[in-house]
Parts: sequence; structure tokens; C-alpha cells
Amino acid sequence: MTNKRPKVLTIAGFDPSAGAGVLADVKTFENIGVYGFAVTTSITYQNENKFGDVKWLSIKQIKNQIYPILELHKIEFVKVGLIEDFKTLSAIIELLKAHNPTIKIIWDPILRASAGFNFHKKISKKELKYILKNILLITPNWNEIKPLSNEKDAIIGAEKLAQYCAVYLKGGHNIETPATDILFIEDNIDIFHPTKITTHEKHGSGCVLSSAITGYLAHGNTLHHACELAKEYTYQFLISNETKLGNHANCFL
Repeated sequence: MTNKRPKVLTIAGFDPSAGAGVLADVKTFENIGVYGFAVTTSITYQNENKFGDVKWLSIKQIKNQIYPILELHKIEFVKVGLIEDFKTLSAIIELLKAHNPTIKIIWDPILRASAGFNFHKKISKKELKYILKNILLITPNWNEIKPLSNEKDAIIGAEKLAQYCAVYLKGGHNIETPATDILFIEDNIDIFHPTKITTHEKHGSGCVLSSAITGYLAHGNTLHHACELAKEYTYQFLISNETKLGNHANCFL
């Protein structure tokens, strides 16, 4: 039988707990009804409570994983997660764009693990500008947008980055309006209020949100509607149980 499901690709780290990274992305893709391919950028040593270390794969090793997928399958949407540096991300973007100039890239900029491990200490403005100009959407949280934009105010920072690509500002770390997300598309702003505030913390919820957006986009939804659906998916994921490892089974409504 022919697989008629939309095909998407995640390029991210391998998390043995499967709460985050490529395993979480593929779970999300499958549940939303798209076929997910996965390329690993790194091997992490962690569980849902503790982050030990990370072993980065070289650009060549990452590219060698991507080539066979692009040779056989037409990929329109790609989610990028944990990446070693902007040089690596730029090389991946160049490869994807060379294969398909209209490919849509969603980047979840993981700067710091929830357990406290810092990934990116230096941010090149020149490289960041190039990256943003060549992707569709970036999904930083309240703490990540500030160093990325070099602004103390998250809203101003998001507006600054939205000059180059769409910005989905996750509100989980916003004390004033918790769990309220904001989508910036050029000069337009859409606010996504939470269905309900939940205290259930989940490992990898940011990965799930960005991969859900990618999956819903692959189904033909507009960016606004894809974000709206992904927020609801993530909420269902958060309330799926009381542990840090969520269930995907009932998230797709």
C-alpha cells in the first residue's frame, strides 16, 4: 500500500528517556498522522530528572543521515531541535534548501536543558540573522528569547526577531501571564491563552509543541491554526498523567 501521509523530518538530539528529542518528535508526528523521519545530532546522557552530558555528532555524520532520506522522499517540513552550534545549523539549512528551496524549517532553539545544562553560551548575531532569514518559524521560550535577541524584554526581543521569521514565544516561563503564548508574524501578533493552567510539569514539552506545529503544518493548516492546534495538543500532553513523562495517546483530538 502507498503511504499517503505527509512526510516530515526531525533533526534533533537522542534522549534515552524518549521524553524529548527525536523520539518525542516521532511519537508526536505519528499521533498527529504524519510520517516522521529522524536524524540525530547528538547522544545525550539523561533521564527525565537529570541531564548528565552530551556527545555531539559531526556535521558530516549529520549530513550522511540526511542524504538517504532526501534521495527517496520529498520533505516539505523539517523540525530542528538540539544542535551543537550555529555553524552546524547553517550547514543543515544549506543542505535542506539545496534539496528543496521551498522547504519549511521550524527551529526549537534549545539553549539550556531543564536540568540546568547550558548548550549555547556564545550567540553570533551574524549567523543568527542568516538562520532566521532561511526558516519559517522559531519557537523560543521566555528565557531563550532574551539571549537570542539581546533584549531584556521578551516581547521586544520577539518583535525584533520577527523581522526575519515568524516567532512563537512560549509563555511557560512568563510569571505575569503563565502559559500564554504569543505568535509574531511580521507586524501581526496572535495571543494563545491556555485552556487551563496545569501544574503538571513534563520533560520535553517544548519538543512536543514544536513537532506538533510541524505536523499540523504538514497537514495543510495555516501557521496560526497549526500553532493553535499544537498548543491544545501540548496541553493534553501535560495533563496526560502526573509523571514527568507524558502520554501521547489522547492528545490528538
